[in-house]
Amino acid sequence: MKENILQAIFAAVLGAVTAYLNILLLPIIVLVVVMLIDYITGMSQAYISHTLNSRIGVTGIIKKIGYIIAVTVGIVTDYLISSALVSCGIDLKINCCFGMIVTVWFIINELISILENLSEIGTPLPKFLVSIVKRLKNTVETKTDKNESEE
Repeated sequence: MKENILQAIFAAVLGAVTAYLNILLLPIIVLVVVMLIDYITGMSQAYISHTLNSRIGVTGIIKKIGYIIAVTVGIVTDYLISSALVSCGIDLKINCCFGMIVTVWFIINELISILENLSEIGTPLPKFLVSIVKRLKNTVETKTDKNESEE
């Protein structure tokens, strides 16, 4: 009986979060997956190079938690701006601007880190892949910086 109640609460909370996040759900799942892959490749690289250190591993986990917190701040910022605009009578259909930008930026950072870890392990990487991911990061940073300077 107690187990059923916990399952129902978990399902309700997960359903509410899924409904609220809407289009951000998939990018957040991708972010969590690439964070896990980055952590695994980073630990593998440290093991192979004989620099494995629990303090560095814990620092990596804390950094990943910080990513999730930063994404949460972006989502809350979106919610506050959207709520303020609705209360002023302005209804924009865009809900996830800051949350999406922060999430995509972290995904790209994690992809770069994964490629760096793989390179240090000795995995041969096609140069075009590294170039494309770095170009993506520069594009996201340039576009967001340009939008900030226009305001």
